[in-house]
Amino acid sequence: MTSTPYLLSPMYDEFRAAARTVAEKELGPRAAEVDERGGFPHDNYATLVAAGLHAPGIPEEYGGDGVDAIASAIAIEEVARVCASSSTVQTSNKLGVVPLLLAGTEEQQQRYLPEVAAGEALLAYAISEREAGSDVAAMRCRAVADGDDWVLDGVKTWITSAGVAKYLIVFAVTDPEEGSRGISAFVVHADDAGISYGEPERKMGLKGSVTREVYFDRCRIPGDRLLGDRGKGLRLALGTLDHTRVSVGAQALGIAQGALDVAVDYVRERRQFGQAVADFQGVQFMLADMATKVESARQMVYAAGARSHARSSDLTYFGAAAKCLASDVAMAVTTDAVQLLGGYGYTKDFPVERMMRDAKITQIYEGTNQIQRIVMARQLLRTR
Repeated sequence: MTSTPYLLSPMYDEFRAAARTVAEKELGPRAAEVDERGGFPHDNYATLVAAGLHAPGIPEEYGGDGVDAIASAIAIEEVARVCASSSTVQTSNKLGVVPLLLAGTEEQQQRYLPEVAAGEALLAYAISEREAGSDVAAMRCRAVADGDDWVLDGVKTWITSAGVAKYLIVFAVTDPEEGSRGISAFVVHADDAGISYGEPERKMGLKGSVTREVYFDRCRIPGDRLLGDRGKGLRLALGTLDHTRVSVGAQALGIAQGALDVAVDYVRERRQFGQAVADFQGVQFMLADMATKVESARQMVYAAGARSHARSSDLTYFGAAAKCLASDVAMAVTTDAVQLLGGYGYTKDFPVERMMRDAKITQIYEGTNQIQRIVMARQLLRTR
């Protein structure tokens, strides 16, 4: 797929239309139920797998669709537009796929990627800890070499898809004396001895996405599960996030677009003082501002997607900017959508209250927006 600046080729429009059809017909009608009951939405996962939308961007040689990062962002955007919880299937897989593509051996890529592409395995990304969230280098989870094996001990926190994912990309300290250069990455199987999970977190939003702690107690894995070079795990983790923050931006963009769509439809139908609410200039100004924010976020996300696909040197900046802008927009637009629906916006009769709750996490995970601003500022100062 190719595009000209600021104008995507018709191929992307066709891809979006196909993704939107699946999302609106099959995922949207179940979104409120997914939110209400909580737990992993196995039926929606099956729908995404059947449509080929569960893991966009895996290269064709591993059985994937081979689409570029812009198309991947569009797929996530369209799913998140109707059911943000379901889009975490895509973002969770992305978090696992990227480090395999960046640092995996050909044997590792052939071992894991075809299963993910076929929908036979879901991936999880285990890096955060209770005292190592924004400060990733402060992690304490250990991996000790024992003969040809590695033995993991420690706890990972806030792990999306934990307990559902078949494989986890786990970051652990292998050389404590080396500080941030003493962290390595591993592939852990969910059925490895010594791995267990906490109870699902009770969250504000994304209730159809399961988040748990992961416990490693003398979890022994073979040596060929080391992902990339020993001691290069933090570099791999940060490099992965450069790419996957585009996905979070796309998720936030989808939530914002979904809320805007609901608000526009509502004010067209709702009447007050003898006329449609949409006829009031104040409401029109709100809608115009909301739409401007959404489209600004879309351009930033797609610009970052193009750089992700090209692996451009400025991806770190654009990935952080896309995630930061789109998530701030999602929070602002969903809040305004609730306001435009008035009392109904505050009830579960309409989806904007769910969208507002779902939007909040996009400002927090994969690096808070305060961290994103630090990342961007450092990149700016480095280039001057």
